[in-house]
Amino acid sequence: MPVSRRTLLGSLGTVTATSLAGCIGGGGGGDAAARIGMVYATGGLGDGSFNDQAQTGVVRAEEELGIAYDESQPETASEFGTLQQQYAQSSDPNYDLVCCIGFLQADALTENANQYGDQQFMIVDSVVDASNVGSYVFAEHEGSFLVGLMAGRLTTTSFSAGAGSTAGDSTNVGFVGGVESDLIKKFEAGFTAGVKYASDDVDVQTAYVGDFNNPSGGQEAAISMYDSGSDIVYHAAGNTGTGVFQAAQEAGKFAIGVDRDQSVTKSSYSDVILASMVKRVDNAVYSAVESVVDDEFEGGATTALGLEQNGVEAVFGQELGEDIPQDVKDEMSTAREDIIAGDISVPTDPNQVS
Repeated sequence: MPVSRRTLLGSLGTVTATSLAGCIGGGGGGDAAARIGMVYATGGLGDGSFNDQAQTGVVRAEEELGIAYDESQPETASEFGTLQQQYAQSSDPNYDLVCCIGFLQADALTENANQYGDQQFMIVDSVVDASNVGSYVFAEHEGSFLVGLMAGRLTTTSFSAGAGSTAGDSTNVGFVGGVESDLIKKFEAGFTAGVKYASDDVDVQTAYVGDFNNPSGGQEAAISMYDSGSDIVYHAAGNTGTGVFQAAQEAGKFAIGVDRDQSVTKSSYSDVILASMVKRVDNAVYSAVESVVDDEFEGGATTALGLEQNGVEAVFGQELGEDIPQDVKDEMSTAREDIIAGDISVPTDPNQVS
């Protein structure tokens, strides 16, 4: 049975919010255009990747729309449901929208969306079939194809820039994932398809660490790949990817970042980060907040963001980008247009890569 948030006020104080950051944005609270609750993915703020990108969206909304926000950083996935409920139950302040960042929140949100039918939610990276949830998904495979194409070209060329180099005769590159799931496999599938598009002679080593906040695990996985002949490793692993960058520097090889331009957010590794597959989670958060401010929130709708919508893109590293050969850049640009036009079909499942 759906539960009104106001009937649960008495229980709010008993909810345990182990990692409530309690950052209240602009607009003076009561004078704000809207009040937003943010529940981040595990790995927390400061990951230089997924969560920081989401925060960029709500900070922009604070500055441009005059909203206020609070934010929570769960340490484990088991906290998602409780934190979603905490925002949904509250009436002082009353939250106009609860943003759920990451696909691992989907099960908890499916339950809470039904329980709190008068609360508006949005989720990133999953679809929750409920009339009070706006879902935002991305074509990660499309952007990953472009950085895979780049990796396939450079690994078969003698290329040197910053602190890294390729041998020119490599027969493999690497992919490190966080939690093995359909979502992260989209990154793997697109990357592998791009590598194969560049050269059938190059294979992709793949490893899943099982965690988005385990840099040591990411480093160990990448070291194994570099030792096995890879000279470029792409990660889709949140803060676990920091270990991939460390391994690249130690090996004198290259890495590819994810979600944000990690040559900027992880600038101490900019001498080995060739590019990043940027995912505009910030735009998804901002758009959802804007729709609430404009009283145009569409519960039950799914918004898909790919290359055509600039929801994903390949961004060259700030330090190394100018050194990447122009013919490689041109081929990536052509492939981007071909994907948008439907002339290149990028698989979402690694098993579908031919």
